[in-house]
Amino acid sequence: MATPSTKELIDDLTAARSGFFEALDAIDPNRVERPGLVGDWGARELVAHLGYWAGRVVDVIRAVEDGRVEEAYEGQPPVDEVNATVARVAHETDLTTVRKREAASVEALVTELRRVDPAILAEPLPSGWPLEALVREDGSDHYRGHTEDVRGAGGRADA
Repeated sequence: MATPSTKELIDDLTAARSGFFEALDAIDPNRVERPGLVGDWGARELVAHLGYWAGRVVDVIRAVEDGRVEEAYEGQPPVDEVNATVARVAHETDLTTVRKREAASVEALVTELRRVDPAILAEPLPSGWPLEALVREDGSDHYRGHTEDVRGAGGRADA
C-alpha cells in the first residue's frame, strides 16, 4: 500500500471534522449539551474527546521522529480512564471554550502533518501498525465515527 501524502491526510481530516460539526450543529441547541449524544456525553464531552485524541497524535508523531515511540506509550493510562478524565474536565467547561481547544488541537495536528516528511507515516508503532493508521484512527476516522453517533442521536439527547 502506498503511503498517502500528508495533504491527503489533512484534506481527509478537514472533511471529516467539517461533517462532524455540521451534524452537531444540526442538533436542537436546547439539547446539544445534555447527555445522550454518545452514551452519557453531551457536546462538550464529545468535542473535547475528539480534540484530545487529535492532540495525542501530535505527541506520537514527535515521538516517532525523535526515535522514542516506545516512551510515548509507556505508563499511559487506559483509554477509558483518559476518556473519563477528558469528559470530566469538559463537563466543567463551557462549549465555546471546549470548541476552541479542539480547534487548537486539530490545527496543531494539521501543522505537524504539513511539517513532517511523509515517509514517517510508514513507521511502525508499538502495536505494529504504521503511524498513518493512528493519524487516521484518531483523526478523520474518529470524527466520522462520532458523526454517525451524533446523527443517530438526532436530537434525542436525554432530557
